Parts: sequence; C-alpha cells; structure tokens
Amino acid sequence: MLAGGLVLGVGAAITLAAWNDSEVATGTFAAGNFGIEGSTNGTEFSEHEDEANAATLEFEVGADSLSPDDSVYEGFAVRLISTSDYAADVTVTQDTSSALVGTTASYVYTDSTTCDATTFAAGADDGAAFSLTALNTPVFVCFQVSADDTLVQGATGSITWTFDAVSTTEL
Repeated sequence: MLAGGLVLGVGAAITLAAWNDSEVATGTFAAGNFGIEGSTNGTEFSEHEDEANAATLEFEVGADSLSPDDSVYEGFAVRLISTSDYAADVTVTQDTSSALVGTTASYVYTDSTTCDATTFAAGADDGAAFSLTALNTPVFVCFQVSADDTLVQGATGSITWTFDAVSTTEL
C-alpha cells in the first residue's frame, strides 16, 4: 500500500507539470528621425548645428560700410530635414552681445526667398517662434539690421541668430 501511495504521488506530480503553460511577447523598437536645416539661398539646405559651423549671412552691399539711418537685409530659410518623422516648434533667439554699437536687429517671417525693405515691411512679426509642419516646406526669415546716429565710425560687430527646434506631432 505504501508503494501504491508513492506511485500515486509521482503520477500526481507528473499530471501537475503537464498543466503549466507560458506566453512570451517581444517588441522591437526604433527611434524616429528629427532635425532642422537652414539655407541662405532658399534652395541649398544643410545643417549648421553650432556657432562654429554657423551659416554665413551675406547681407546686401553696404553692410560693410553702414552709416546712420542705413538698413540692410538678408534672408534665411529653415525647414525639417528630409528624413524627419515629426513636426517642429522653432524658437528664434538673437544674440546681440557682439553687435556693432549703434545698430539694432529685427526679423519677420515671409513666404519668399526675397528679403528687402518691401518684403520686410510685408512680413509677419509673429514673435520669436514658428512651426514647421511639413517636409520640404521652409519658413523664410527676413533679417533687418539698422544703424542709428550713435553708430561708431570704423567699428565692427556681429549678431548671431539661433533656431532651436522641439519635435511635436508625428508627420
């Protein structure tokens, strides 16, 4: 009888083992792409990720010999990189700490690669931010630098504009 109980106990253990079950699931993930790039002519875009590699704005003739009451203009286009999976909110900051004394800088958003007094006057002054919501659709920025009567003869200076983008909705 003891032997029969041992056999019954072993049989019960085997039966319990047959009722175990498992499920396994695996997920594979990949990061999306996101970025912005700029262009000084509105057609040839590349990334300028820091001040050492900044795009050089070629302000119109006269920018190197300003006099009081002069204003010069230059455009810059910003768009999403072609592989971006997300739209962007872009904030513009303007560093005038090295600006030429006696000048002020401002900018507006336009829908044109042209940047002159007429374009600037018609541009939208939407503050320091804009959105990029589609691939291959840049926002054009028209910069104006104006001199006043406190301009110091022979002096030089520079202004740096930075475009900081934060990803938003998936495209």
